[in-house]
Amino acid sequence: MSKNLELAIKKFSSQVAHDRTRLLEVLRMVQDEFGCVSPEAQEILAREFHVQRVEVASLVSFYAFLSEKPQGKAVIRLCKGCIDEMHGMDRIAKAFSEELGIPVGGTTPDGKITLERTNCMGMCDQAPAALVNGTLVPWLSTDKVKEIVQALKQDPDPRKLVTKLGDGNNAHPLVRAMVVNNIRKAGPVVFSPFEPGKALRAALSMHPAEVIRDIKTSRLRGRGGAGFPTGLKWEFTRSAKGYRKFVVCNADEGEPGTFKDRVILTEQAHMVFEGMTIGGWAIGADQGILYLRGEYSYLVPFLNQVLEERRKAGLLGRNILGKEDFHFDIRVYVGAGAYICGEETALINSLEGRRGDPRNRPPFPAQEGYLGAPTTVNNVETFCKVARILEKGPGWFAEMGTPQSTGTKVLSISGDIKAPGVYEVPFGITLKELLKEAGGEDASAVQVGGASGRMVPPAEFDRKICYDDLATGGSIMVFGPSRDLLEIVENFLDFFIEESCGFCTPCRVGNVLLKKKISEIRAGRAEPGDADYLKNLGETIKATARCGLGQTSPNPVLSTLEGFPELYRSREKAGETPERPTFDLSGALAQAERITGRKAVHLEDEA
Repeated sequence: MSKNLELAIKKFSSQVAHDRTRLLEVLRMVQDEFGCVSPEAQEILAREFHVQRVEVASLVSFYAFLSEKPQGKAVIRLCKGCIDEMHGMDRIAKAFSEELGIPVGGTTPDGKITLERTNCMGMCDQAPAALVNGTLVPWLSTDKVKEIVQALKQDPDPRKLVTKLGDGNNAHPLVRAMVVNNIRKAGPVVFSPFEPGKALRAALSMHPAEVIRDIKTSRLRGRGGAGFPTGLKWEFTRSAKGYRKFVVCNADEGEPGTFKDRVILTEQAHMVFEGMTIGGWAIGADQGILYLRGEYSYLVPFLNQVLEERRKAGLLGRNILGKEDFHFDIRVYVGAGAYICGEETALINSLEGRRGDPRNRPPFPAQEGYLGAPTTVNNVETFCKVARILEKGPGWFAEMGTPQSTGTKVLSISGDIKAPGVYEVPFGITLKELLKEAGGEDASAVQVGGASGRMVPPAEFDRKICYDDLATGGSIMVFGPSRDLLEIVENFLDFFIEESCGFCTPCRVGNVLLKKKISEIRAGRAEPGDADYLKNLGETIKATARCGLGQTSPNPVLSTLEGFPELYRSREKAGETPERPTFDLSGALAQAERITGRKAVHLEDEA
């Protein structure tokens, strides 16, 4: 084993020319080949890449898809996002445990199958769902669990589980996924026919500064959620000093309830790559990288084929479309399971083969990003909008939406609705109109913007989806009257606790304290003052956390305190007494009494 392991690692390392920035890629190769990245493998990798072993070990412990302990040939990951939980994932997990004879987190005695729980995998419209190695399995049922286990016991290759292909390019020979697109409303920007090369030709007929001017004129804002003006970001990157510049597409959509980028990449990959290439021309870059979340790795062969088609058509590579000295190419980089890598500086660290720890800012990526060079990082949907703007003009785009939020927004809508899926709508649509479109008129609450967003009560359903009111990167989760909203809040806090990089104390400790208090309230141990405690703690975390994760993680608590105060007040009234001690002295001393063999004497006893 040791000899085979060493030979394999040397082979994998040679494939990436021992490039330190591609260490994470090699770790994934080792994981796939041997079922783990063992301490022995870590030693060999450290020698091959001339790094300390602790650097390798830190990557293995950081990324969810890597493991130091051996895993089965088939790893079943069950989604534990709140939408999947609403659709019976606990029942599904129990069925898998019974069929396999192992608990969640265990591996069958023959070493064939491992069962795990994982965070949102971008399948909320087809919940409950599982990821078996790289194969997505939607719409699980207890009957389907038996079929899956039986099939994997006979052959642990999860590709054999694909019995019915989805629509569109999900049925492509290089994809072959059971996933469906669920495009419920196709708008005029992203989901309308696109001719590859048309927008790029228009861009190359202009000076790069004119391209940026058009993007600024369109008032396009980033579709990842933050809403920073795209043209301004490109202008900063173009004017930054650096011998080389990069374009990065953030396709790491890990926000719970978001799945629209999966659909865009499946059906409009040419448009995404065209927007990236236009970005390369505008800022003066020669390299683009699409950072794809690990859960979507099944799309890699298809995306690489699209890139090759573009190279053959002269839309990528050297002297693009005959434009001398414009050389630009794109490669796909696959993550390994870390929500924090959706934050642009954490993503850049991951691209460099490091832990996805956010960086201190400034400097911003536009000044010092990938490999220390000026880098623009934009969302999948943003690059689609860029391509359309260059194809049809900034005025055409700016006519849609609102003055401050122009164009359309692609939304992922899931939960207690009749038609979950993807909707492309103009900015400015009200939540009430959106619920009517999706069949969720009886909603008692809507989470806008994913776990890090805002829980909106019915009294505010006339509010608009736009950057100046209800901003969202794309996630809309709908909850009906039967849902316990504090259970949803607790699920979100579990998510943030697990996905925190752990760097700063406010996020690492504060979210645990928030969850502890929410759990106490749900268990009927609410006390007067709990609401004030949660509010003060949440605001402290937001003000002192180092990155966007910690700055938004208290939002589920703070927004429900504001919009649904009765959730907390009603439980306070149900308390057994107005006041209850927060520390059980007798219970704390019980173990010491057993050890010493004598009863502890309290000061109050002496009195």
